[in-house]
Parts: sequence; C-alpha cells; structure tokens
Amino acid sequence: TGRTDLVSPEDTVELTHAQYHSVRRLVAELPTAVAVYPTHGFGSFCASTPASGADGSTVGQEATSNPALTQDEQDYVDTLIAGLGAFPTYYARMSPVNTAGPAPVDLSAPEPVDAAELRRRLEAGQWVVDLRERTAFAAGHLPGSLGYELATPFVTYFGWTFDFDAELTLIGDDPQQVAEAQRELVRIGIDHFAGAATGPIESLDAGQGLRSYPVSDFAGLAAARAERGQDALFVVDARRDEERAAGGVQGSVHIPLHELAGRRDEVPDGQVWVYCGSGYRASIAASMLDRPGRDLVLINDDWPRAADAGLPMTDQHASTGS
Repeated sequence: TGRTDLVSPEDTVELTHAQYHSVRRLVAELPTAVAVYPTHGFGSFCASTPASGADGSTVGQEATSNPALTQDEQDYVDTLIAGLGAFPTYYARMSPVNTAGPAPVDLSAPEPVDAAELRRRLEAGQWVVDLRERTAFAAGHLPGSLGYELATPFVTYFGWTFDFDAELTLIGDDPQQVAEAQRELVRIGIDHFAGAATGPIESLDAGQGLRSYPVSDFAGLAAARAERGQDALFVVDARRDEERAAGGVQGSVHIPLHELAGRRDEVPDGQVWVYCGSGYRASIAASMLDRPGRDLVLINDDWPRAADAGLPMTDQHASTGS
C-alpha cells in the first residue's frame, strides 16, 4: 500500500482508513489468480512499508501477506502511520505541476560558463553542482561547489536538498553528463539552468586552487579511533531516522542529509568523518560541510561493513546524539 501523508497531515488518518477499505474491497471483488504489480520501484519513498523487491504477486498471495489484509483496521492504521518516515521535499511541488500538466521541455544545452564566471558565482554563494563521481570530487573540486554524483539516487537527493528558488550551474566531465542531468532534473520540475561548465576540473580553476579530502571506509574509521580515541573524531551519520533507529556507529552524531543545510553549525572544525548507507549521501554531506578549518573524511562504504570492521554500535531505537 502507499503512504497516506503526501496530501496533508490533516488528511493522513482519514486516508489511511480509506486505503484499508479500498484494498479489502478490491480483494473481495477480484479472483485470487489476478496479478498484482508494484506501482513504484524498489526503495521508492512513495511506499508506506518496505517493498519486497519482487516483480509481482497475486491477489491470493497478497491476502496472506499484505498488512491491509492481515491486520484489523485500527492496527493497520496505527502501524502504517507510525512507520511513515521523511520524504523528499520536492514531492510537495509535484502535485500542482502534475495537475497543471506538462509544459514544453527545453533540453537545449545551458550557456557555457568559464572558470572566471564559475569563481564569481561560487564567491556569491550560488548553487554550483559538480556531477562527477564522488571519489573524483573528493580528490579535487572547486571551493564552495557541491558534489552530487550523477547516479541512480541523484534526482531524489538533489530534489530533497535543492533550493528551488536558486540559480543552478552544473559542472560535468563532458556535455553528455550535463545533458543526462538535465533530463533527470526536468522530471521533478527543475528546468532552468544558469549555465554549465565541462572538462577537467583543473581547467575550471580560476586561480583559487582546488580543495580535496581523503576517502576511507569503516575499517579506516575503526583504525583511526583505535589510534586517536573515539572522542578525538567527530563522526556524522547522514542516514534517515528509520535507518538510525536500527542502529548506528556508537558516538556518531545523527544529522540526516536532508536536515544538514540547517544544522551545519552543529559540526565543529577539526577532523570530521561522514558516513551513510553506501557513501552516496555521505559524499553530498561532505561537500556541504567542506570548508577551511574542517578536515573531512568521506566514508565511501556500505553500512553492513561497519559491524564487520568491529565498530561498536548504538542500541536499536537509540535517540539522535553523540
């Protein structure tokens, strides 16, 4: 079943009850052999419960496994609402856009921006987004630029954290990478670009010098803590609340990526390690936190490897904090 809080908080309870009755009505009317297919991809934030990842099911199979068909009404409503986590902020923009219907899409190449203009925009605090692979960004990037690797999660986390009123300039390895990002972004209503720059990142440096930070893994964090002590390192967990509730690295501070822009002051200068579930969100968070005086280390690693590295874990459902 779908999440019922996307319209408004005031309608959530009523819509959850309505969904319960809708599912039961459909099952009562349809033969058990009727195929049931997912409406969203695996991992979609539109789902109210974790998807199985299966390509399909049947009405009969759903009758024995779907919470709307195996729980009583109030248990279903309470459980679904309690499990609703955060969802991308751009969802709120999509309803009026979808209602109005598609506008003409302009996918022509953005105006080229040279190194001097990039520097001016960065110094003015504009959004300059680097699409390159996250370890390449870590190895060298323009000061003040933000790293959003053009990969499968790109549009979700960009739309979740972007200021939709801001001017947007893209940096890519080549024009094809910029064009691919444009195609992804227009799907969530971002269709105006202030310009783009492509080529080796060294060629886009207008004399200010590149910034960089090291990339490590959970084993590296464990080794650094063993050498320097747990309290000597500030560790940021950029995962979502529901992920943190299942456990995190002991001593880490939980700041979900989508909250980081408003909570950057909670991160001190000095050495800061950043992790998430795979390294993707951590790389965005690291680019947001990067500044002189702060020595970042990106943990580019899958979450299950944290325990394998011997890092102590928080208890499940532990509260946010250090």
